[in-house]
Amino acid sequence: MGVDLRQVVAGILTITMFVMLGQMLHRDYFDAQVQGDAHDIEFHGSKVSLEDGLVRSREGNNGPWLEDSHDLKPCWSISESDEAVSSKGYVTFSLTNGPEYHVSQITDAVMVAKHLGATLVLPDIRGSKPGDEMNFEDIYDADKLVKSLESVLKVVKKLPSHVSLRDIAIVKVPTRVAEDYIKEHINPIFKSKGNIRVTTYFPSVNLRKSSLDGEADPVSCLAMFGSLELQPGVNELVELMIQRLKSKNSGGRFIAIDLRVEILEKKNCHETGAGGSKTCYNAQEIAVFLRKLGFDGDTTIYLTQPRWDSSLNILKDIFPKTFTKEAIMPADKKSKYLELENSEYENVIDFYISSRSDVFVPAIPGLFYANTVGKRIALGKPQVLVPAEISGTSGLSTDYISPYISKKNHLAYSCFC
Repeated sequence: MGVDLRQVVAGILTITMFVMLGQMLHRDYFDAQVQGDAHDIEFHGSKVSLEDGLVRSREGNNGPWLEDSHDLKPCWSISESDEAVSSKGYVTFSLTNGPEYHVSQITDAVMVAKHLGATLVLPDIRGSKPGDEMNFEDIYDADKLVKSLESVLKVVKKLPSHVSLRDIAIVKVPTRVAEDYIKEHINPIFKSKGNIRVTTYFPSVNLRKSSLDGEADPVSCLAMFGSLELQPGVNELVELMIQRLKSKNSGGRFIAIDLRVEILEKKNCHETGAGGSKTCYNAQEIAVFLRKLGFDGDTTIYLTQPRWDSSLNILKDIFPKTFTKEAIMPADKKSKYLELENSEYENVIDFYISSRSDVFVPAIPGLFYANTVGKRIALGKPQVLVPAEISGTSGLSTDYISPYISKKNHLAYSCFC
């Protein structure tokens, strides 16, 4: 019987991957497909050339790693019309649902307070469960926020005692709220009540630039990218964990993957998105995707999954240096940051490690993906690889760069140029 020479060559070139794939046959296939809002957030990879200035390859580093790019600089400036005016009344709000929402919530609250000429009250932080409340200073740097915004509005740490909660009107605002909306819909309520409490709702979780957006509001850019920083203790922990991850291999690099089993198991991750495409990817599918892109078995991987789950074993079989936060967090920090029922610390750690990793791979779509990309654009870290089912035995990582970056259509590109 004749042998096809092309098959022989392909077999030789990919023998390592075939051996690893053989291991998969002995494990249950953990199926997860789609999150319902996927069609709305540009989750499909798109091709980008090495010459277009977005990415630059590194040679001889045992994988398709790309260099950071620091060509972009903040291109917003505060004009006289943006400067703080005498304050009248107060705007209060809370940060909820995790750091990926905090970025948008604080931007919207700042925009509302600025265009109303009001004083902004430092928010509290609320978790997903009743009673999960933290002070802003538990996670973020309050002094940094106050100082960064002092040129555009006044920020106080507490609502004055003479202001009664009964005198505060609750106002829902759409994320990315614009000045015209504030003047038309919010200002009349503010004039009537004198104080308002802002809650942000999310008609969409995509952060694409729109032709309707026009020029970026410099106050919005400042709030989104220049005001929110971790408080020193939390930032020190994140940096320590990043250094531990980098020390796991000789190249000093690692991949962060947003992969959470709880979300993969939900019904909307088993549906199909636009064009019948997949938008949720499980551990096995991510492992195959990374191997086909050329990441070798020595690659270090950080997972946002809270605790180890047996469905992740297949990923660790192929990439033994795969860790969740419990494996790399110092033992003396776990009682505060891991062993509490409140998961806000864990969410924040995931978000900031994903923002600062050498490569970010979103296994599930959503606002975590969108705001992590925004943070990475600001930090000059463009290697965000969107998973896909690669036909054949290999692929180029530059074919799977997030469209937010390859098309430069993320909102962050309105603030950095």
